[in-house]
Amino acid sequence: MLTSQRRALISARLTRDGQIVAGELANELDLSEDTIRRDLRDMAAAGLLKRVHGGALPITPPLPDLEARQTISSDVKKRLGRRAAELVRAGQLVFIDGGTTNAELVRALPRDMKLTIVSHSPAIAALLEKHRADVILIGGSLYKHSMVATGAAALAAIGMLRPDIFFLGATAIHPAHGLSTGDYEEAAIKRAIAAQSTETIALLTEEKFGAVSPHRILQVDAVAGLVLPSGMEPDLAAPYRVKGLRIIEA
Repeated sequence: MLTSQRRALISARLTRDGQIVAGELANELDLSEDTIRRDLRDMAAAGLLKRVHGGALPITPPLPDLEARQTISSDVKKRLGRRAAELVRAGQLVFIDGGTTNAELVRALPRDMKLTIVSHSPAIAALLEKHRADVILIGGSLYKHSMVATGAAALAAIGMLRPDIFFLGATAIHPAHGLSTGDYEEAAIKRAIAAQSTETIALLTEEKFGAVSPHRILQVDAVAGLVLPSGMEPDLAAPYRVKGLRIIEA
């Protein structure tokens, strides 16, 4: 097998499986493990993957800060937000994660709807100033990149709640590696909220599918459903339909 063919295969496997185990791939292709490791080293140097002990993982592009993300896929995020808002019912206790897509969800909620909204994002809470909803803002150590509270104080407050629904934000989703994000503490907060909630719904734009970020939040089967753009490549959503998740297109 030519070098270019091996490396194309490696890229395809990363997309499909979310990881490469050098020894397993070498055995499958009847090649030396040194050959596969050399391929992985060269591909990592070219920015095509991330080397880890024993193999490789896909590269997730660095996440822009909150201000920059507000200009990315704004029309798609508005559609996702409007569709997610249709899932909310009066009288519920709803936890809304930080992020620009979830901000569109808040903007789409009827202002006169009576319910209680909880968030650990001051940016999300500020959008609710004109709403009839009661607002609970979770405090803690502010992770400025995403403008959300993390740490022990946030975890303690979350532990006292039982939300009917949690709208989760994530930077990546993969059938094998689940939903993930770029910060260890933020991932822990998201897991804690999901554990307290009756159901978790994730709002995700297309570029997040098939990607893996450094810190896992949840396995795919731990969420009840996904709100995703209509018209996506069918292969991107197919693994989640097979797992029985509720797929909500916007």
